[in-house]
Amino acid sequence: MSRSLGRCPECGSGKLVKDYESADIACMHCGLVVADRLEDPGPEWRAFNDEQKAKRTRVGAPLTFAIHDKGLSTLIDWRGLPHARKVSPDQAAQIYNLRKWQRRVRLSDATERNLAFALAELSKISTSLNIPKHILETASVIYRRALKKRLIRGRSIQGIAAASIYMACRQCGVARTLDEISEVSLLTRKDIGRSYRFMIKELGEFVPSITPIQYVSRFSNQLALQGRTENIAHSIVKMATELR
Repeated sequence: MSRSLGRCPECGSGKLVKDYESADIACMHCGLVVADRLEDPGPEWRAFNDEQKAKRTRVGAPLTFAIHDKGLSTLIDWRGLPHARKVSPDQAAQIYNLRKWQRRVRLSDATERNLAFALAELSKISTSLNIPKHILETASVIYRRALKKRLIRGRSIQGIAAASIYMACRQCGVARTLDEISEVSLLTRKDIGRSYRFMIKELGEFVPSITPIQYVSRFSNQLALQGRTENIAHSIVKMATELR
């Protein structure tokens, strides 16, 4: 049942309700069916959890912090559609100008250009390290916070981006070392560590330490070990931790 809708033509009562199960509108006072066979404005599919809902919905891509405009901007494509009619030279010049100004509006100032370059660097590092998407989102949020506090001024964008990836991995409990990030970002381990310590101090982020158990699953996957071997390794690490 839903909210009241208009008045009943039979008794004049205003207590009209919409029944979504039978797809009609009825009067609660006299029982007259005022309207029936109503159209359902909802989707034609059903979802039983958030994952199914995300896969079946067709309202566009979700918001993401990994893109400088969060994925809300539009793009005027430079390629002509095969079914489109031919345009005159004046119209082609107008379309070219529209594309040019649209690109300029998307990156209108130095902050937007900085963010776009840094997020592209974050995406490149995350792809090279094969880390999950939620870590990329976390790293993007960390970099946005650093940019908002003006921590990037006078420092390397690549260094802050690499430090953001490392901080996100630590916060999400994914074992990645500074040497691995240094290898894919073409920065030295010392530079990334310096940027990381600076961001920890200025942002006041809590970063838990990486435990040896977090490396067990990673090494087990890389070596293609059986689950029984991984469980034994977990037990050994746990016993060694308790003996300290």
